[in-house]
Amino acid sequence: MVVTTAAQTIVVRGGNRLVGRVSIDGAKNAALPAMAAALLTEEECILENVPVLEDVLVMVELLRWLGADVEFDQQNHRVRICAAGIREFEAPEHLVARMRASFLVTGPLLARFGRARSSPPGGCQLGTRPVDVDLRGFRKMGATIEERDDGYDMRASRLRGAEIYMDYPSNTGTYNVLMAATLAQGSTTIVNAAAEPEIVNLGAILSDMGARISGVGTPKIRVQGVDRLRGYRASILPDRLEAGTLAIGAAITRGEVVLDHVSEPDMLPLTYKLREAGAEVWWSEHSMLVRGPERLVATEIQALPFPGFPTDLQAAFAVLMTQAHGRSRIFERVFSDRLRYADELRKMGAQITVVGKQEALIDGPSRLRGAEVRALDIRSGACLVLAGLVAEGETRIVDAHHLRRGYEDIVGKFRALGADIAYEG
Repeated sequence: MVVTTAAQTIVVRGGNRLVGRVSIDGAKNAALPAMAAALLTEEECILENVPVLEDVLVMVELLRWLGADVEFDQQNHRVRICAAGIREFEAPEHLVARMRASFLVTGPLLARFGRARSSPPGGCQLGTRPVDVDLRGFRKMGATIEERDDGYDMRASRLRGAEIYMDYPSNTGTYNVLMAATLAQGSTTIVNAAAEPEIVNLGAILSDMGARISGVGTPKIRVQGVDRLRGYRASILPDRLEAGTLAIGAAITRGEVVLDHVSEPDMLPLTYKLREAGAEVWWSEHSMLVRGPERLVATEIQALPFPGFPTDLQAAFAVLMTQAHGRSRIFERVFSDRLRYADELRKMGAQITVVGKQEALIDGPSRLRGAEVRALDIRSGACLVLAGLVAEGETRIVDAHHLRRGYEDIVGKFRALGADIAYEG
């Protein structure tokens, strides 16, 4: 379910334990590149377990803008895409500004049609996130790229395989270069590639389309280009970030929650840290039980590319640290400006000090009090919801529209587990 854009504020009244069972939706960060991959073929592509999120709706709109036939069955979480009739090759500014992942269409367009154009990508403001990795990869494969103030114009008669070294393991860069390489002439090697589970999901889909890929999920991916790709029928993997947010909620409220439809290997970085902080975690096939302790203990996290601790969960884990006994530390190694939410937590009474721009010290346990706070992006919004669960009184989270970009029904799921939470108005 998607809440209408009129609901901009979430109200949380703290004090309730989270207890119950909840099913985890498909991962946005896997759905978006999979949808872009449909541009690589003229055949029909069907994607199951697609979350109903604003970012997914933007991608649907973008694919239609380019000329693809797209049907999104929201009730059944299924998307059907046929990109046989592509007539545009530009990701327009009004869509790219709303979502950084819009840039993912450039690799498939360039590979299949030899041309692509895009405005600079937008999305959450988390510090410097250039697309240099993507562009450098395209250039190594023979594309000519004209950079202007209003965006990038890319052309190639046909991409050629190359050895591409990424300065850092960029998710978007790996998605884009991997998709482009599937139709390139010859062999491509991507060195220092991202290894997130969502990359592995995309690799499996591309292989099902007929791509010749090895090494996905490792820092070195090899691709042997083919002349054409077929359609796919695939399913999106569970969202480890939604699962992690709910798991942290159980831990901080001394609750007991079973999360269904989760992948144990994908959750390991968080699982280790939850146990280190004192929470109990058990696994049974594709279900995870989290039980919060009477006393949380301080710990340290370093947000790093997978299999490091997920940067998209470090804000949520910061709330757990405010309730832990002792001094905890966060080191953010992925984005340069992702600790801005600290100011919002301080409004609620958190003892959190930011050192430089990428380190935070948190002393706990803190007695959090309800306040009016602002969601700065998707993950900081989730962090504030979690803080509201353990705060005294009422917490009002304004600009809550950010959450709808990354969580299909966060209010409904927390409420089903016993939280006193609702959209205002």
